[in-house]
Amino acid sequence: MPDVNITIIDREGVSHKIPAPTDMAMSLMEIVRAYELVPEGTIGICGGMAMCASCQCYILSEEVSLPEMLPDEEAMLDEAHNVKPNSRLGCQIPVTDALEGLIIELAPEV
Repeated sequence: MPDVNITIIDREGVSHKIPAPTDMAMSLMEIVRAYELVPEGTIGICGGMAMCASCQCYILSEEVSLPEMLPDEEAMLDEAHNVKPNSRLGCQIPVTDALEGLIIELAPEV
């Protein structure tokens, strides 16, 4: 499957149904940037290294299987604002076939 269908709710509450390529080694954070769903310079500030939490999102789909949270991501979320039990860093979630039907909401900018 070359693309998966994901839904991203931006910081203004607008829902975007997006085809995300699975063959380009992109993360959710890079998809948000590629589709310009947030102003430039407000997401992925650390370059996707799990060091800034600017790409924090809330996972709204319970049926989608995500990769396990690694210690760096967990440590960053421990320091971030607006964290919820379903928070993840978009830079740490690669776009794969497993994300088909994923729904996320972008966390507010801090």
